Amino acid sequence: MDAGEHMQVIRRLCSFERRRAGTDAERRAASYLADRLREGGREAEIEPTYVHPQFALVHAVHCGLGIAASIVALRAPAVGFAIVLLTALAMYLDLNTRFYLVRSLFFRRASQNVVSRGGRREAPVRVVLCAHYDAGRTGRVFAPRTVQRAGRIQRRLPFPIGPFRIAFWSLAALLPILGARMAGIDEVWLSAVQVVPTLVLVVAVFALVDVALSDVVPGANDNASGVATVLELARELDRERPENLDVWVALTGAEECLEEGMRSFVRSHRDELPRESTYFISVDAVGYGGVRYETGAGWAITLPMSPRLVELCEAIADEGDGLAARPLKRGLAGDSIAARVRRYPATTITCTTEIDFLPGLHTFDDVPENLQPEALERAHEFTLALVRLLDRDVGRRSALV
Repeated sequence: MDAGEHMQVIRRLCSFERRRAGTDAERRAASYLADRLREGGREAEIEPTYVHPQFALVHAVHCGLGIAASIVALRAPAVGFAIVLLTALAMYLDLNTRFYLVRSLFFRRASQNVVSRGGRREAPVRVVLCAHYDAGRTGRVFAPRTVQRAGRIQRRLPFPIGPFRIAFWSLAALLPILGARMAGIDEVWLSAVQVVPTLVLVVAVFALVDVALSDVVPGANDNASGVATVLELARELDRERPENLDVWVALTGAEECLEEGMRSFVRSHRDELPRESTYFISVDAVGYGGVRYETGAGWAITLPMSPRLVELCEAIADEGDGLAARPLKRGLAGDSIAARVRRYPATTITCTTEIDFLPGLHTFDDVPENLQPEALERAHEFTLALVRLLDRDVGRRSALV
């Protein structure tokens, strides 16, 4: 890995300040990345798309509708139940990039993905190396103490948690309560139970509005580090081409508004990327900590990552050679989830601390100077080893057919 080139890309991306989805800074960053791919001998296209950047306000509306329904249900339980049911369904589909209802009511902005095809259509398998280059907003919910405390709580729980997961399940928790009201139960204890998810939704509204009003962070770790790693991987894999893989690169915009860029990419290229022979490997926030490979992720529910990719990651981790990595199941999501929802084999390579805490995440401390070169190198070597092992695995399976 060329550490100097790596850091040069990261610093250059961070120089496009406030590269939020749908901004001129994001467009200029996309042009820079396309030029980098072309300089490396690859063809690259900038594919335009339309996105809705105000994801925080979208989900604040979902939570607000849940609060309103909880109040309405005191007088009209059936009306409150219907509102909660429709809102929970809309929120679930939105978080899984399936269908946008409330989001479609907000304004759209032009964004873009940077796409480089592999050029080996005869290869039996396609691998899409992906990383998002847009930057997200900050907010009080991303305060280091809050995030660190959440990481410690997560370690004690047998299931993943996440901010959107808490909001969604608080909304869903109102359904049986309002169902009981429809059945004629109107007890004090039921009202007390109803208050709990309603208050959670109130807190969620304030937190989401705060994020919507906050500034955009530099995004060195999240995710200039992933973009630089993918560019370096593409260069190495072009120099020593895998025998059985057609290696694509997809640098997505609008990931920070919940994977809209990847959603657009998958929908645009589904005819070129058959599900049975395409793998997505997302590289996200690899600038600090130890290497992790996702085994499950999701904003609302946990979706399992590709069993085949997870097995290959386990094999690499078991080999040692300085590439030790741990599995990660979390209540968050990145670009891999948009592919996984559409039944593509996918996983994410990331880095975290021992308690799965990322210092500086979505804060103004996420600058190039705070990245760990050794973390970047470990993530690069692990992802390269994963692609190489997948290549050998495809060749071995093809020989048995």
